[in-house]
Amino acid sequence: MLKRLTMAGVLTLALGAGAVSAEPAKVMIPANPGGGWDGAGRHTMAAFAQSKVFTDGASFTNKGGAAGTIGLAEFVRTAKGDDNALLVTGVIMVGGVITNKTPVSLADTTPLLRLTNEYNAIAVPANSPIKTPQDFVAALKADPGALSVGGGSAGGADHVMLALLAKHAGAPVAKINFVSFSGGEILAALGGGKIKAAISGASEFRQFAESGRIRIIAVSGPTRVDGINAPTLKEAGIPVEIGNWRGFVGAPGMSDAAKKTWLDRFAKLHATPAWKETLKSQGWEDAYLPGDAFNAFLKEENANWTSALKEVGILK
Repeated sequence: MLKRLTMAGVLTLALGAGAVSAEPAKVMIPANPGGGWDGAGRHTMAAFAQSKVFTDGASFTNKGGAAGTIGLAEFVRTAKGDDNALLVTGVIMVGGVITNKTPVSLADTTPLLRLTNEYNAIAVPANSPIKTPQDFVAALKADPGALSVGGGSAGGADHVMLALLAKHAGAPVAKINFVSFSGGEILAALGGGKIKAAISGASEFRQFAESGRIRIIAVSGPTRVDGINAPTLKEAGIPVEIGNWRGFVGAPGMSDAAKKTWLDRFAKLHATPAWKETLKSQGWEDAYLPGDAFNAFLKEENANWTSALKEVGILK
């Protein structure tokens, strides 16, 4: 579980003095407290404070559901023209917009940057008979409906990863039993045995695994994750690799001057020891991609995820 700065849905974090801006940042987190988006928003703003790059504070609003698209819609509706409003976004939101066919999308915001990437992990309860990636695939093949697997919202990276694993196993994707959670509830469900397995960001499982409440059996990256004693899926002969990037967008109608200011702040943050320590402590990969390059990346991601969701049968 990520170490949270607060469990409150809306809370102001005092980040110290030293004005760079006249107002605190207003950060919309499109998920409940405790998950990957929550950690991305709060840890990033904490790193701003620690590095003294931005010291005017931040308020956080958590609004979860529908792969982040409920928070996205609220942000687009309420933050228009606000130069201090930021939204945490990521690949799950890209998939959610496509899957849910929402009337709003990231094209309605002011894209700023991709900041981190994190590879997924598969975890099971500590007493589970599933001990290896091969065991997991065998269970999917034997009876995909009987293997309840928790993850984030439908159409997100967790859901697509399970669908890809089912395809590898030769199991019908339409019969997989994917249970959607928002925020940190997945950890309680997995630790309590309410689901048989879970797929989420590796950092979200690390603390529970270290305490012995769950067991991580695989990670989805090209190499093993430091501090997690689990093989990659590719090591186990399973050709599935999938990551979960996160970043920030600004409000609709954010001024050009404010966009430049925020991009300058993030560029300075990216070079600080405080940010490098944040990446290390959270197990995040540096995926810094700002400005126009990020905007182009979003368009490419939209096309790629539309194809991927169709390929695995999630999008008809």
